[in-house]
Formats: sequence, structure tokens, C-alpha cells
Amino acid sequence: MDTLDTRYGSLSADGPVERHPDGGLRAAFLVAPFALDTTAGRLTPQHSSDDSRRMFKPPLTFHPNGQVRSVPLETRTVVHTPVGPLPAELITFHENGAIARVFPLNGKLSGYWTEADEGGLAEPLRIATPIGTLAAKFVAVAFDPAGRLRSLTLWPGEEIVVRAPCGNVPVRLGLSFHAGGTVCSLEPARPLEVSTPVGSIWAYDPDAVGISGDDNSLVFDGDGQVVRVATVRSSVLAQLPDGSRQELSPLVRDSICGDGDQELTALILEFAADSLTARHGVAAPVAVFPRAGVHYATRPFVAAFALSFAPKQCSM
Repeated sequence: MDTLDTRYGSLSADGPVERHPDGGLRAAFLVAPFALDTTAGRLTPQHSSDDSRRMFKPPLTFHPNGQVRSVPLETRTVVHTPVGPLPAELITFHENGAIARVFPLNGKLSGYWTEADEGGLAEPLRIATPIGTLAAKFVAVAFDPAGRLRSLTLWPGEEIVVRAPCGNVPVRLGLSFHAGGTVCSLEPARPLEVSTPVGSIWAYDPDAVGISGDDNSLVFDGDGQVVRVATVRSSVLAQLPDGSRQELSPLVRDSICGDGDQELTALILEFAADSLTARHGVAAPVAVFPRAGVHYATRPFVAAFALSFAPKQCSM
């Protein structure tokens, strides 16, 4: 067992101790109670693991400047946040000490403890946001270094209605905010018709992962204009200055389940001030066109209507 000095006092640790290149403490596994004062209140990091959903003991981690970075809590604790009190089992901090992210639950998924088990413990929370109070089960609530609400990550299966630049939108997985409080991005719960610089597009990405609400498939700038959109229901026709035409469409691919079925890969359109970039999923761009001098039109992607929009669940 080692005794380690920190800006919060001396802590008792066991096992590997990780350090930053300058020798400062990066991570340690606690073996005894230890309390530290933070902007979220007085916290007791996890130092034991005694139930089926917490079969491991995560480390307490620190930023290079000595500020605590990640604090898994010994017991679920109500912490003080910029949006009011929130229950937490894990909380992370920015390097300036401000809260970065609050996780109401922090169970370890395994054969003994599933996502459904963990989700059953989640309770609906009411979060005050710049666009009104939103109530749902949240995986995480995130803030920027200035203490402004940055994003909300929803539990799988949760859906809320959000007042966005394009109207009231049913949202799944998550949403994020600009520093000024307007909606920055969201994940539509179902196909949604939105206005873009190239025409009307049906926004929806069936493959959206939802690991974090920070980044989503429908993105707005500070003025509420669409700057990125994913679609499996729309195609874009581009007539170039030389008279040639190119069609940008979602992809139809063979199912990863290998059963002869087909699935869709979303067409991602990104709008800059002077260009349009198109890609499929996370792949490299398939086209980059100027905004000026090109005539754009949109139309339904007919092939999509014969396929399910939901990701295929492979059977074992």
C-alpha cells in the first residue's frame, strides 16, 4: 500500500500508480475512505467493490495540474451542479475544477448485469436547460469549463420533445447546446424534414450510436441554420458548372448479419460557407462541391422505402 500526496491531502492506494510525464499523479486505486472538496461538493471516491453491478474498482484520476479529473463515488451521492442537485455515481471535472460530466449511474455491464438491469435503476430527472425543463432518464449531463450546459445523453429507448431551430422535434440518444444556449445538435427519433442550403432533406440516421450527446447527426450553427445532416430518405442532385450532373444518395449495403437482407448507410451532408461535403457514415468524403455556381435539388431516395430504418439485430 502506498501513501500518495495530492492537493486534496494524502490518500492510501494499492496496485499500479500511474503518473504524468513530469511525475505528477495520473491515476491510483484507493483502498481506504478519502474525501475531497470539489466544486460539486465533498466527495468520497470508490474504494471498495462489493456487489454484482460494481465488480471492479475504477481509479481516481488527475489532470497534469493536480486537479482531480474523474471521481467514481463509493455511494450514489447528490452533487451540486450548474443545473441544480443531481444524483451521481461518477463525476468528471475540467482542468479548471469545473464539473465536466455527471453520470447518475456507473455500473459495470457484464453477463451478470445487463444494460436493461442498469437502465432499470435509472430514474427520470428534470433538467433545467436554455430551452426549458426536460425530463427523462439521462446517462450523463455535461457542462463546459465555464459551467454552461453542453449536452444531455439519454438512456436507450428514451425520447423527449425538444424546441429546436426547426421546430418541436422528438429526440433520442442526445442533444447538445451552443455556449449561447441555442441547440447545437440533436438526434431525431424518427425521420424529420428540415430545410438546408440545398433544399428539403429528411434527417435521420438509423446507425447513430449515442455514446455521448455531445455530437449528433443533425447540427445547427449559432443562427439556427443546418450545417450537418444525416439522411437515409433523401438524395441530392448536383448540376455542376460544366453541365455534368452527380447524384448523392445513401448507400444500400448487405446486412452485417449475413442473411441476405439489406441495410442503409446514411448520406452525411456538411455545409460550409462555400462548399458542400458528402460522405457515407464515418468514411472519407465521396464528393466536395462549391456552393456557388452549382444548382442543387433534392428528391426522395426511393430505395429506402423498401428497407427498414431500424438497425438490424442479428440473432445468435
